[in-house]
Amino acid sequence: MRHLFISDLHLDPGRPHHIQALRDFCACKLQPEGRLYILGDLFEAWLGDDMGLVAYADVISLLKQQTEQGIELFIQHGNRDFLLGKAFAEATGATFIAEEEVIEINHTRVLLMHGDSLCTDDIDYQAFKQQVRSKSWQQDFLALPAAERLQIAQHFRQQSGLMTANKHADIMDVNTSAVAEVMQKHQVSTLIHGHTHRPMVHQDQGQTRIVLGDWQGHFDYLDWAENDTWHFLRQPI
Repeated sequence: MRHLFISDLHLDPGRPHHIQALRDFCACKLQPEGRLYILGDLFEAWLGDDMGLVAYADVISLLKQQTEQGIELFIQHGNRDFLLGKAFAEATGATFIAEEEVIEINHTRVLLMHGDSLCTDDIDYQAFKQQVRSKSWQQDFLALPAAERLQIAQHFRQQSGLMTANKHADIMDVNTSAVAEVMQKHQVSTLIHGHTHRPMVHQDQGQTRIVLGDWQGHFDYLDWAENDTWHFLRQPI
């Protein structure tokens, strides 16, 4: 079975060329009975299923077409679309996977993550994540009118931009000790994640960490074939 991995598409109605890139990717790369893993931040922002299913109706339809054709679609929550919910899954036929998900490909255990939880040096972000991932915060937020949710999201984005501008780049990358700990925890030698927008294959002492890139001017994807060979590829948008 063929496994494809992508991350950090940051789809937005204001960037239709990115949505077209996903459409082209699905048409050219996906095969029936294959599996597609989207490791977080499929959307630039998701403020609740009630809003998102309308704003991204074309993307929802595209994903539903893939699952109806026999493609298994697995989606991980990212830091931008952590509010993806049950209605989204039902509308697309997707299956949500855990923040730390171990799969097996041809007898190889592979850990899948979005990657933000590995950036432990970014203390401000980790505190924010703990706040917005709580069930009580999410329930309160989703109960607000759409206009108020949009206003709060814009405020968060402005604050994030200001904080990011004043941080050293290394703070926003993964912490190597956190990587080692999570790989040891799950007894894996292969980790695939996104989030940092720093595409690279890191190999050290028998361990492999594959960092998927974002879709800015190009898209990166990992193609893991049935013969147990994988290719990390880049294609312009």
